[in-house]
Amino acid sequence: MTDPTRVEMAVDPRSRRMSGVAIHGDTPFDVPFVSHIEGNLWTGGCQDGLVLPPQIKHLISLYPWEKYRVAHELSSSTSVRAYDGPVNDEAMLLGLTEWAAGCVENGPTLIHCQAGLNRSGLLAALVLIRLGRSPQEAIALLREKRSPAVLCNPHFESFLLAREVS
Repeated sequence: MTDPTRVEMAVDPRSRRMSGVAIHGDTPFDVPFVSHIEGNLWTGGCQDGLVLPPQIKHLISLYPWEKYRVAHELSSSTSVRAYDGPVNDEAMLLGLTEWAAGCVENGPTLIHCQAGLNRSGLLAALVLIRLGRSPQEAIALLREKRSPAVLCNPHFESFLLAREVS
């Protein structure tokens, strides 16, 4: 039985916040669910049932354990199971980077993981590098726009700093 007085509501993830302590370096964070980085690139976290902002056209989930509720038509959506540890499958990650960069060039793209710090930060940084930024510039921009806790995973930061601009 459903509540006949139930009201449909949508909560904008740009205004809702999440906070906690990342496992890498006991790094505290307090961030909105979704942050605009630049141009068509957005990063963030996820909570089951949170409504995806309607301007997002491409959704890349690196945390399939929770899902956005999508109330509009997407141009593309993909979900990849990723863990917040060492980089295990570089070929898959670099292939996903190419695809994600194409999405960003095509329209507003959200790359999300659980909290929007490490997994999504890694892929977003790789996209920024693919689009011409240096690894240091990409990391700095993500930390400025999302949180100083972005890429607190030392494996991910080291992986990025070893990249060359292509």
